Amino acid sequence: MHGTRRRSTDDHVEQPSPLHAQESQTSQESQASTFRGSEIDPELVEASSNCNPQLFVVSSRTERPRRRTGGDEKDDPPEETYPEGGREAWLCVAGSWMALCSALGLMNTIATFQTYIASHQLADYSEGTIGWIFSLSTFMVFFLGIYIGPIFDKHGPRWLIFTGTVCVGASLMLLSICTQYWHFILTFGVLNGFGTSFLFTPSLAAVGHFFRARRGFASGVAATGGSIGGVVFPLMLQSLFDKVGWGWSIRILSFVCLSLSITANFLIRSRLPPDPDASTHPDFRIFKNIPFLFTTIGIFLVEFSLFIPLAYISQYARRHGFSESFSFQVLAIVNAGSFVGRVLPGWYADKIGVFNANMIAVALSIVAVLGVLLPAGGTMAGLVVFCMLFGFASGSNISLTPVCVGRLCRTQQYGRYYATCYTTVAVACLLDLPIGGAIITANGGEYWGVLVLTGCVYVGSFAALYAAKVAACGWKFWKRF
Repeated sequence: MHGTRRRSTDDHVEQPSPLHAQESQTSQESQASTFRGSEIDPELVEASSNCNPQLFVVSSRTERPRRRTGGDEKDDPPEETYPEGGREAWLCVAGSWMALCSALGLMNTIATFQTYIASHQLADYSEGTIGWIFSLSTFMVFFLGIYIGPIFDKHGPRWLIFTGTVCVGASLMLLSICTQYWHFILTFGVLNGFGTSFLFTPSLAAVGHFFRARRGFASGVAATGGSIGGVVFPLMLQSLFDKVGWGWSIRILSFVCLSLSITANFLIRSRLPPDPDASTHPDFRIFKNIPFLFTTIGIFLVEFSLFIPLAYISQYARRHGFSESFSFQVLAIVNAGSFVGRVLPGWYADKIGVFNANMIAVALSIVAVLGVLLPAGGTMAGLVVFCMLFGFASGSNISLTPVCVGRLCRTQQYGRYYATCYTTVAVACLLDLPIGGAIITANGGEYWGVLVLTGCVYVGSFAALYAAKVAACGWKFWKRF
């Protein structure tokens, strides 16, 4: 019982005064009520000591609060502990790296696919129409997280990773024989997007089961797999297209992705027990959490902006007179910059705060698009500088945005929060490339209009992420969060 002690057989045991007992019970009941009203991880207070006390509540180190469910009192889950390293943790990171090399590597190679089929199989189709193939795939990756994330919370990663492995391998094998527009829609747009989602979501979520203080760094290391895939796959395809043609080039790529994904099946695992209250359904009521709402808006705008340069950079280079081989190489430069952008910001995000690091990356993207590519993209120096800057910034965004979501919930609820956020973000991924392609067509093949749009949307993203930080921690710009 709260605030009282059981009477001892020893008559000399001192009993607390009624006033002391009443104050103790009132204090603990108030603490339990506050804890129940917030889904924010109590550990976040320690990482951000100046946050709004109404949003972030520290649980007791010596006695856990109790909650009432249907008239019965139940203990809240014990505080989560994390190994922050060790063999099992880093093997999980290695498995996530392999799965993301396959999944994100393909996403980072869409410019190569789009450039090739736009001049071969689908030469009679407009840029916007072809863009639907790859925007549909990206949409599927994020939208399917609506159930994949909660299923991960409930059952773990094993069967999710296996399903993704089979679907990605099958989609690439079928892609190698595609000749019609609807072939590409079904194989890459639907099936590949479906499989990639089953690899992408559990791979990032599993890392969070082993790391808390170093989660930004560990997630960044895992996400570099996508950058390596984005460097190797375009260069490999460029070499293979001339030697063996489209069909066998894509089949070889399929064998590589299958090898990586199969290995990941044996390495990725979850550690924390499932949340006893976990549901396999998303919960849009969590948008009542104002920091989470603004974070979702910021990520929505980031993803809308991010994939336009990634998809059109090779065709942009061709439009400005660069050779076909260089147009494939610029994508490799972007992904090389992305490699650094996924590791380094993950390291300093653990020190300055993940939201601060993400806003720095968004600011760099604004400079890259509006300050470098728009005025100087027609020169080789300008294009290379843009690729390096944008690659670094976009890599940071990709690795840090899931960590931003994780800052706003308990680890065992991460799949549900992530799924709810990225279900909304998926709409941006569905619309960005068709809208970008339509603007390019309307401007007679010129890219200035789509660059202005991209830069302005990035500005909106910066404002939304800052609003999320203000809602959580107040107005001080450099406060760690």
